[in-house]
Parts: sequence; C-alpha cells; structure tokens
Amino acid sequence: MRSIESYDCLPGRIEPSTILGVRVSAVSYADTVAMILDWAQLRESRYVCLGTVNQVMESHDSAAFREVMNQADLVTPDGMPLVWGLRLLGERSASRVYGPDLMPLVLERAEREGIPVGFYGASQQVLDQLTAIVRARYPKLRIAYAFSPPFRPLTLEEDMQVVGAINASEARILFIGLGNPKQEKWMGAHRGQVQAVMVGVGAAFDFLAGSKKQAPRWMMPLGLEWLFRLCMEPRRLWRRYLRHNPRFLWLFGRQLLRAKWNNSV
Repeated sequence: MRSIESYDCLPGRIEPSTILGVRVSAVSYADTVAMILDWAQLRESRYVCLGTVNQVMESHDSAAFREVMNQADLVTPDGMPLVWGLRLLGERSASRVYGPDLMPLVLERAEREGIPVGFYGASQQVLDQLTAIVRARYPKLRIAYAFSPPFRPLTLEEDMQVVGAINASEARILFIGLGNPKQEKWMGAHRGQVQAVMVGVGAAFDFLAGSKKQAPRWMMPLGLEWLFRLCMEPRRLWRRYLRHNPRFLWLFGRQLLRAKWNNSV
C-alpha cells in the first residue's frame, strides 16, 4: 500500500510536521484529492483527518486519541491556526484544506472517474437534504451508501451490520460526518474493516445541506470562523473554544520557543 511518503506531488513536503504531538501534512487541495482518489481506485482501507485546534488539543489531553490522529493516513490543516503553525515551523507554502470545500472537489472527481461514494453521519433529515443536493449537482455520481446512525454507541452486532452494508455497497470513498473527536475515533476503529477511504468532514454535511450557516468567507483567512460558529451555537461549542483555543496558543508558543532554543544551541 502506498504511503504519503511515496507521493511525488509533495516535493519538499513529504515529512509531516508535528504540532503539539500531532503529525500534520502541508498538503494542498490538489494533493489531498489526488491521494484520496488514488487510494479509492486501489480499493484500500484508509482514513483522512482534517485537522483543527480542537483535535490537536483533544490529542494533547488524551494519549489514546493522539494515537488515533497519528495513525491516520493523512492529517490536513483544516483550521487556520494549524496553517499558521505549519508556516512558523518552516512549511512556508502551507495552506488550508477545509472540509466543506474539499468534499465537492472529491465528489466531482469521483463522478468523473466512476468511483462510488457513501455518507455516514448526521441526522436523517440532514442526510436526505445532502444526498438530494449531491444527486442534483453530480447526476452521474453513484451514491452507493447513506446512513444516519443513532445518537448512541452501536452494539457490536449493529456495528458489524453497518460494516457489512458499507462493504456490500462497494462505496470506495466514505464521508464521515459525526463531528470530532467522534468521527476520528470511528475511522480509527474501522480501518481494515471498512474497505473504503474514510474522510472525516465534520460539519460539512450540515453546511452543504444548508441546515447550518457557514462563516462569511472574509472571516475564514483571518482565523475567525470559530467565533462565528460560537455565536451560532454557544451552548454546544463554548466549552470547546474557550477551553482549547487559549491553551493551544500557550502550548504551541512554548513549542516554538523550545524549537528555537534547540536550534540555537
């Protein structure tokens, strides 16, 4: 099986950089789409995480979750703080790979190359809206699988049935919309079982289905998307952002200072 190190499309950026113990790759949209489609064509079981501050801080607080992130086949910088972090670590060309923008690019390529896709996550209403929109935009794309799991842990029997249904559908790319860190844990637990490339896209299901508003585009390069989402869903997100964001700045600042000190010695 091909690893990220084998891709010639990543000159000078083959080795991921480490941000607070999480390996993040300075890849572009084109790089990411190429890898996902290549793995899908080869029918490999892989998983891709779109890295955010929340995931990095969850990894910092949990060795088990850090292992899930670092065993991913690819971790991209979804959040602007991770893009800035990569640049400060020397990856000057680092750019954002944002889930709601990545997903349509993958769907377009999958339609063109005849690769079946699937969707796992969100409520049934959101999933129905999403699949209707995808079918309208990509009429030749085969949606082989779509499932809204219950908001509780599946039993072992239920999980086996889900895995069997995904594999029987022959979906080669499976978008996961469970939110993080739940979706990353699910993908890590199912690599080798689900015979598809699993891509954790978080709130992209809701955004593309139109059930939630995205931050204005002008806020995104400024790294202010978190503030917009906090205003939209304060009760659900206040703990995440107000707990993780300040600690990330402090801890990553310490990482940079240590790196500069070690380089100067």
